[in-house]
Amino acid sequence: MIIIIFFFAHWFLSLFFQTFYLHRYAAHKMFTTHKVTERVFHVLTFVCQGSSFLNPRAYAIMHREHHAYSDTEKDPHSPHFFTDVFQMMYRTAISFRVYERRLKEPDAQFKGNYPEWRLIDYYGSLNITRIAWGVLYFLFYLKFATVWWLWLLLPIQFIMGPLHGAIVNWCGHKYGYSNFDNGDKSKNTTPFDFLMLGELFQNNHHKRPNSPNFGARWFEVDPVYPVMKAMHWMRIIRLRKPSVV
Repeated sequence: MIIIIFFFAHWFLSLFFQTFYLHRYAAHKMFTTHKVTERVFHVLTFVCQGSSFLNPRAYAIMHREHHAYSDTEKDPHSPHFFTDVFQMMYRTAISFRVYERRLKEPDAQFKGNYPEWRLIDYYGSLNITRIAWGVLYFLFYLKFATVWWLWLLLPIQFIMGPLHGAIVNWCGHKYGYSNFDNGDKSKNTTPFDFLMLGELFQNNHHKRPNSPNFGARWFEVDPVYPVMKAMHWMRIIRLRKPSVV
């Protein structure tokens, strides 16, 4: 039972900071916040993603490229140019590593206005740091895993961040329904998206990329949006008014 709680806590905390901090803040700047609060979110993203920490700068650049070139050959992770999700993940990882290690500068339109903390971004992306997180997960399982099949969850925890991205980019551009004609293949994979915290409302998001609410119809509930509204009310963040599309 402890392993199951640990797994789902890791799943949802990692996913929350991926969608809240990396996606909605770093890539889209859907809200503003004090620099100190930004640093707190940065640390929490590192801790909650752990071995699969995603560099906010690299994430923001690649996600902006994804919106600009959605489902074209220049899209860094469109599923329509790969035979399976594993090929897409591999290609995405290579492109991500280029920006993570600053081996190439992005085009001017994708550059700037994203959070950077060189200390965490550098050390959080080192292989030795990722291995250290993995060892901690392994020791936790060693102490609390009571049946053999629980160990099957451990590899998922090693790659939690990239796995979330793969699910969203593969499913959100192949399966589901569309509310809007965006000129791409984005889909709302499911009308109820608790498991991926609203990220699978891709068709809505590509129509209104600056809206903090990924839901568009009455039954499409984005679980992260009420949290952001509460944080806005408590003045932890200030939601920006999205531009009208």
